[in-house]
Amino acid sequence: MTMSAGWYLRRLSRMGPREVGGRVGDAVRRRRWRSALPDCPSVTRARFTAVLPGGTINAVPPDAAKRLVAEADRLLAGHAEYFGVERDDLADPDWSYDPKTGRRAPEGYAFDVPYRDEDAVGDIKQIWELSRHQYLTVLAAAYAITGDERYAQRVDGHLRSWWSANPPLRSVHWTSGIELGIRLLSWVWIRRLLDGWPGATGLFEDNPVAIQQIWHHQRWLAAFPSRGSSANNHVIAEAAGQFAAACAFGWFPSSARWRADALRSLERHLRANTFGSGLNRELATEYHGLVLELGLAAVAEADAAGVPVPASVHLVLLRMTDALAAVVDNRLRPPRQGDADDGHGLIVDGAGTDRWASLLATGDAVFGRLDWWPTVTGTDVRTPLLAALIRPYPHSGTAPAVSRPASRPAHFADAGMTVLRGPAEIWCRCDGGPHGFLSIAAHAHADALSVEVRHDGVDVLADPGTYCYHGQPAWRQYFRSTLGHNTLQLDGGDQSVSGGPFLWTRHARSRVLVADTSDASAGGTVRWCAEHDGYQRSVHRRRVELTAASQELRVVDEVRGPRRDVRLVFHLGPAVAADLVDNRAVLTWTRDGEDRSAALDLPGRLTWRAHRGESDPPLGWYSAGFGRKEPTTTLVGTGVADGTAEFTTVLTFHG
Repeated sequence: MTMSAGWYLRRLSRMGPREVGGRVGDAVRRRRWRSALPDCPSVTRARFTAVLPGGTINAVPPDAAKRLVAEADRLLAGHAEYFGVERDDLADPDWSYDPKTGRRAPEGYAFDVPYRDEDAVGDIKQIWELSRHQYLTVLAAAYAITGDERYAQRVDGHLRSWWSANPPLRSVHWTSGIELGIRLLSWVWIRRLLDGWPGATGLFEDNPVAIQQIWHHQRWLAAFPSRGSSANNHVIAEAAGQFAAACAFGWFPSSARWRADALRSLERHLRANTFGSGLNRELATEYHGLVLELGLAAVAEADAAGVPVPASVHLVLLRMTDALAAVVDNRLRPPRQGDADDGHGLIVDGAGTDRWASLLATGDAVFGRLDWWPTVTGTDVRTPLLAALIRPYPHSGTAPAVSRPASRPAHFADAGMTVLRGPAEIWCRCDGGPHGFLSIAAHAHADALSVEVRHDGVDVLADPGTYCYHGQPAWRQYFRSTLGHNTLQLDGGDQSVSGGPFLWTRHARSRVLVADTSDASAGGTVRWCAEHDGYQRSVHRRRVELTAASQELRVVDEVRGPRRDVRLVFHLGPAVAADLVDNRAVLTWTRDGEDRSAALDLPGRLTWRAHRGESDPPLGWYSAGFGRKEPTTTLVGTGVADGTAEFTTVLTFHG
């Protein structure tokens, strides 16, 4: 996907003067570095002291350790899976190779590589992911737990191979700050987990190549921070990685300055990226998880190094953790909202470890769980490692303990998210929030007033997900379109206007009118109502009611304005089968070996058709993770709205 001149002009129009000036300075610096790469200062007597406290590894639960070692053995055998593509070449990887397309990224000056052009480079996500070196943190953790030197030796070989193949500014791995930041964080944890292995100092402190790489990564991040309209999760990763490295690898004349600057940036942007309620402003749940992981990892480095952290950092992470605990369903699954690319801040766990349970377990260890938090039954490796470094909050030097929610929040007014809960584990997310974050809303979807409904953790009315970023524009457009969500479309258009990948030029504005989230378990009804202005000359208003006694969810869509063509869309989860007759669909699925069912009564004023796995154009798909998609059933009702029209949908669960 090569960006057109028009895209760059539209992108420029979303920047302010300060951002434009900063980017001009970046361009000048890139030109200067092409001919005169800065020299790494000499380092003598480098030492690594940010080790785990004694006995930490003994706190790792046996089942979590078993999963980790199984994953490490798979990696040792050269096998891994990234974004739906199986790899068996990891014993000796080609760092520029994309196994999805078979292409290799060209060599040369980093800023000359057209990394968005899949025809020239391959799928950049496939190429970058391996070089985050998070699989090496898994191998290093396996060494820490088992003492088996095979894991350490593989880490040693791969790091030396990567450093040799990717000298400073000479490959595609030097083009994006988020990649450098996460890679630095991985290197810190690799060195920590390999402590005690006889080759650790020879790999890091006594290795001039390693020292040069660490210095150049930090120099790069100091020179090219994400700016203005791009200061989303990327800038958090850049600051967290820079801060972690400056704490753990504080061997350079600039380390103190880098550490202070990175901490200021982290504090500022954690606040900027987070609503007061604790939800992430990108309104993309996986980025909430990524930012929370990065923030916790940064605090761990600060406490390990004895660096004071502003109380506001702890407060934001506390609120993010409480918000996560509030929005998950009974199976600890959070909403599927906005973009998702399977990005993690720190990985030291094996396959099968629940990411969200892990974050809540760490939140419990650091902040303490509240009475209304859901119970976490799973185990992980990461929590005891982080908990060994992070001092429990609040502690000396922080602000006094803050007020936390006395009961489980269900309505987040600033984020426009409302969660309606009913009996039999009915969970419904209603979206009446802003269209993403900053002027470009890079990771937003055109999903105003969409609903997402689950029953005992099973997607019944599903958010289809993301699937891809680069290289497949039709699929990218579908998965972030209005048609790709459980909402209403007028005249075949999106509520918000896309200017191209990661760019929205007009944002629909939503407002919540009613959010009655009182407890429905006693047989009552919870209600939500919102509207948006994305369809010019028309207003779409939606009311949702969940009645406990009847296990009924009622959705009423109202359209006010001139005559418009209507499409009302409901995407079913991949586990749900549908038998559609006229305007009634009988839904069936299985959960834990038990048959479940529901009836979906659709507006009779519309003509209904079921779509499944269609590709031209795309319709009827579900993406469980980045790079993966599977057919699912999508019900589409077509008709006309003239003046004021109402369309009522009723979902009734049985048993």
